[in-house]
Amino acid sequence: MSEQGLERILIVEDDAERCDWFNQKFSGRILDVTCNVTQAIGWLSEREYSMILLDHDLAEEHYFSNELDDERTGYAVAAWLAAHPDRQRDATILIHSLNYLGATRMLEALHNAGRDAEHIPFSYLQFGLRI
Repeated sequence: MSEQGLERILIVEDDAERCDWFNQKFSGRILDVTCNVTQAIGWLSEREYSMILLDHDLAEEHYFSNELDDERTGYAVAAWLAAHPDRQRDATILIHSLNYLGATRMLEALHNAGRDAEHIPFSYLQFGLRI
């Protein structure tokens, strides 16, 4: 909870249409939205979140690439959370990426660190999330 008593949600996403959907879905909450890994990690170290929504591919060149780019994708944020078990312990962590390989790697990193996280692809999230 933030100082105003509102839930704070971190959204790591680069697609403007998805960001618009998140803004509508979570209106009335404080949203921190970024596609910048460094900024997301900075916020995670400074702020408390009730929910963390992570995409994997955060730049257009990631969409059709078979190369791992762990430092500039949502994987870096998941790895940071895995390496800092004292941070964001009560946050719900959802990976909403349509990149199933990347999402699986993120989920494994979080689960291996004892984090509770779930992968719900954005298309399913749109129609099924009741928050």
